Amino acid sequence: MLNKLVELIRSLNANAKPSQIASSFCIGLLLGFMPKDNLLWFLLVVFFAFVRINKAGYWIFILIGSIFAHLLDPLFDTVGYAVLTFKPLEGFFSWWIDVPFLGFTQLNNTIVCGSLVCSLVLFVPLYFVFLALVALWRKTIAPAFNNSKVLKTLYQIPLIAKIAGKIN
Repeated sequence: MLNKLVELIRSLNANAKPSQIASSFCIGLLLGFMPKDNLLWFLLVVFFAFVRINKAGYWIFILIGSIFAHLLDPLFDTVGYAVLTFKPLEGFFSWWIDVPFLGFTQLNNTIVCGSLVCSLVLFVPLYFVFLALVALWRKTIAPAFNNSKVLKTLYQIPLIAKIAGKIN
């Protein structure tokens, strides 16, 4: 995990496209919020493994989303129930569950459906928030952090110096 964190910091400071970094954060949160015991999650993980995004940010934000997902489960359950019982979509969900192997996606589960819907609704706003944060990091935070006395003192510790050597 330390290597993924080093890769993420390296990409934040490098010429990596901010859009790829922001996309990786949003996709990671989407997958982090979803329960991990269904076919839909595995299909999305495999699909996004082949998309050009920052993989370190992707995996770190899956972890971050997974940590906070249980706190949002009541919201996901409520949203999922509202979507699954929405009259115009009931036929679609009935068909979905009857098709072989599509039932393994567990899209009829209120938490799976709710987390997917909430993540998709939050995707675009969070994308622009993360774009702004990447720009803020590159313009002000990273230079101030690199020139701080605290960081220069930490560089005296051999383990921190080794990690910083990997980043630079």
